Amino acid sequence: MSARAAAGTGAGTPKAGRSSLGAILLVVLIDLIGFSIIFPLFPAMLEHYLGQEGPDSLIGRLAAFLEGLAPVHNSAFVTAVLFGGVLGSIYSFLQFIAAPLWGRLSDRVGRRRVLLFTVGGTALSYLLWVFSGSFLLLVLARALGGIMAGNIAVATAAVADVTSGRERTRAMALVGVAFGLGFVIGPAIGGLATFVDFTRVYPGASALGINPFSFPALCALFLATANFLWVLLHFRETLPASGESGGAVRADPRLIGSVANPAARLACRVYFVLMLAFAGMEFTLTFLAVERLFYHPPDMIWMFLFIGFMLALAQGFIVRRFVRRTGEIPMAMAGMLLSFLGLVALASSHEPVPFYTGLGLLAVGIGLTSPTLSSLVSLYSGKGEQGRHLGAFRAYGALARAVGPFLAAVLFWQFGSTLAYLAAAGVMLVAVLGAVLLPKPFIPDDTEPAAGKKTGSAPLPDLPG
Repeated sequence: MSARAAAGTGAGTPKAGRSSLGAILLVVLIDLIGFSIIFPLFPAMLEHYLGQEGPDSLIGRLAAFLEGLAPVHNSAFVTAVLFGGVLGSIYSFLQFIAAPLWGRLSDRVGRRRVLLFTVGGTALSYLLWVFSGSFLLLVLARALGGIMAGNIAVATAAVADVTSGRERTRAMALVGVAFGLGFVIGPAIGGLATFVDFTRVYPGASALGINPFSFPALCALFLATANFLWVLLHFRETLPASGESGGAVRADPRLIGSVANPAARLACRVYFVLMLAFAGMEFTLTFLAVERLFYHPPDMIWMFLFIGFMLALAQGFIVRRFVRRTGEIPMAMAGMLLSFLGLVALASSHEPVPFYTGLGLLAVGIGLTSPTLSSLVSLYSGKGEQGRHLGAFRAYGALARAVGPFLAAVLFWQFGSTLAYLAAAGVMLVAVLGAVLLPKPFIPDDTEPAAGKKTGSAPLPDLPG
């Protein structure tokens, strides 16, 4: 018996499927909490490292460059947000590089091995952050975290392994709920954790690299360690031993272009266009709220909580309850059209009601579209392609998150917020046109999971409401 087969012993029962699905959702939730816990810290980080290392350092030159991009009014605020955008783009770009590779590797050696390695690597990145006494160490910690975050593709492929064709989208919606909750919980923990500064209690700890942000990093490290133990104890291999293919995994120079199935490749490209518009909006939304509604940081928290709630409503209720009646492609197109209307509403809003109406439409639209496109890529893919194709899918999204914010920022500051959001709406229409060309997926069996009956299809838990 192979090591992977041994790891998957017992995976043929529904109980094993439920256990694996629960472990997968927790992996995604904790990964996203750890990723987003840093969001509220960016302005203070810029101030801390710049004051510590001076204007001639790496961060000093970066801050000077970003300040030159910012408009004269409110330049400190814009520079701080751009600083966060740079760190976020490093993370997303490396995730874009790594996601297809982790996905392909998991197709060969199994999901469990890759998840254990990458979740362990994520914990290591947070440990490095705890001792990031310099800005360079902080960048290295975020870079390592971005590489390991490509494991979202592996988790998504594991969901496909343990769910039947017609249950696939409902399960992907649960992954989306975990994403949304992670983005809400992470910044809240990060904001609260800033009240604990080890350097004030133990000034000598600075010599070890302890910094004012070590406690939030320690919180993220605790979560990642708990995540590793959870996978170790509760995640059973979802890819059957019969699907194992030997040989070394080589980096594909085409990266996201390596998706062989034309329908899956088109769905990935539609997702890229969709996320390009959404990531740009997400990045500039704080500026729009300041410009149109004169918001302050506490107001921003409520705004993002509203977005998270609407995303969870769309993915946890609408998709899971109605996708089997509508089908994946009609629901995805409906989501894109709602996103288009939301962007148009935001472009023209100057009062809270139309502003939040636009936010709600956009959040629900993305909530409907993201899990359905993910499911379509899975349904278009063969048994031995789940990890590779879903890795490419996540890579397209990561690339959009890496480049979308800065394209949106250029439009926002050079041509104004109205034009920027109308341009994003136009990009969303391009995604709609691409979705029109998507073929209807063939679902041969309503009860057999993607990896075969050997793994067992996990009944999906019902969410409240």
